[in-house]
Amino acid sequence: MERYQRLFNQLEANGEGAFVPFVTLGDPNPELSLKIIDTLIDAGADALELGIPFSDPLADGPTIQNATLRAFASGVTPSLCFDLLAKIRARHPNIPIGLLMYANLIFTRGIDEFYARCAAVGVDSVLVADVPFEESEPFRTAALRHGVAPIFICPPNANDDLLRQIATHGRGYTYLLSRAGVTGAENKAHQPLEHLINRLKEYNAAPAIQGFGISEPSQVKASIDSGAAGAISGSAIVKIIEELSAKPDEMLNRLAEFVRNMKAATKR
Repeated sequence: MERYQRLFNQLEANGEGAFVPFVTLGDPNPELSLKIIDTLIDAGADALELGIPFSDPLADGPTIQNATLRAFASGVTPSLCFDLLAKIRARHPNIPIGLLMYANLIFTRGIDEFYARCAAVGVDSVLVADVPFEESEPFRTAALRHGVAPIFICPPNANDDLLRQIATHGRGYTYLLSRAGVTGAENKAHQPLEHLINRLKEYNAAPAIQGFGISEPSQVKASIDSGAAGAISGSAIVKIIEELSAKPDEMLNRLAEFVRNMKAATKR
C-alpha cells in the first residue's frame, strides 16, 4: 500500500497524474508478457494493473477475453502468474502492482491464502471485479491482514452511502468507472465525473483513477482535468498485443509509443 502513497505524493509534487496500463499476465506467452511489462514501465507507466486469466471474465469485453484465451493457449495458470509476479517485483521494486481478479480464482486458493501469496510476491492491491461492495467484507479483511490494499469500483451512478463506504474501506486508489458495461477501447469513456471525484475527496477516499474506455491521450487529459489522480487503459493496449503478437519487436515499439503519449497527457 505504501508504494501507492509514495507514487501519488511524487506525482503531485511533479504536477502529474498517473498513467496505469492493464495487461493480462501471460499474454501472448509468459516470456513475451514479461518483456511487455518491462516495456510499459520503461516507457513511463506509473503503476501496473494486471489480470490473471479466468475462464468466465464477466466484466471484460472481447479484446481482453481474447487475451485470456491466448494466455491459456500458452499454458498460463494462476500458479504461473504468481511466478511471473515475483519476477516483475524483483525487476521493478518500486512500482505499484495491482491485480484485477475474479472471485472464483480467490476461492479456489482460499481467501486468506490468496492474499498471503499476493503479499509474498509483492502485490500491492487487489480489485475483485465480480464482488459488490456489500459482499466484500471477507476479501477486504484478508487483504488488510496481509498488507494488501483492497480496491473498490466507484460506478458513475454511485449514491452517497456507497461513496462513504468506498472512502472508509478502500485503500491504495479508487477505481472510478467511466461508464457501465464491459471493458473495451471502442466503448468510449463518458465524461465528466467531477461530482463523484469531488465527493470522494470530501470523504478522504483513496485517490480516484478513471478506467473503462480510456484509449486516447485526450481522454487521459480530460480525466486529469476533472480532478482524477490518473487514468487506466487496458483494451487499447491489449489490442496492440493482439494485432502484433507475431511481430514482437514492432509490438514492443508500438506499446512504448502508446504509453509515452498517454503519460505525456497526465501533465497538469
